[in-house]
Amino acid sequence: MPATTKNDLLAITVKEYAALLDVIKIVPKDLQLVPDPEADGTTLKDIVGHRAHWLEMFFEWYRNGVAGKDVAFPAPGYKWNELRRLNASLRQAQHNLSWEKACRLLEENHKRLVTFLTELSEDQLYGAPMPGAKNHWTTGRWAEAAGPSHYRSARVYMRKRLRSLQIASATPI
Repeated sequence: MPATTKNDLLAITVKEYAALLDVIKIVPKDLQLVPDPEADGTTLKDIVGHRAHWLEMFFEWYRNGVAGKDVAFPAPGYKWNELRRLNASLRQAQHNLSWEKACRLLEENHKRLVTFLTELSEDQLYGAPMPGAKNHWTTGRWAEAAGPSHYRSARVYMRKRLRSLQIASATPI
């Protein structure tokens, strides 16, 4: 169930980030860049970089909407049914991003999200649809989708991937 108040949104944002960080901290160096053949070659580093990037996209959506500009959802040149292509493009753009830099970007964007949520009023977060969104989702709902919901899906995927990689590496060839 999505958060419906500023306090609940802040709490779930902090909680889900902490849970994701617990997983990020245990990723062995030798597993950070191992491609997942079942997920288009995505690495654990790609997952971290992806979450950092989606937060940046959220801030751009909000900034453009408040400024009265056209908001490109999910990104310029992409439709929602083209997320696989968008994600592949992002992986390519972040190809040279290191694990450390991906983690730093996620941390910076998380802090930025918490500051953003703290500075907005309850009404700005949940009183009306997000400016420029062209749907009924509030700014708080969009923030939750880009932040804590994405943190949760990353944590679940990373834990599953780590288990499969550790089982595979323990299996005699």
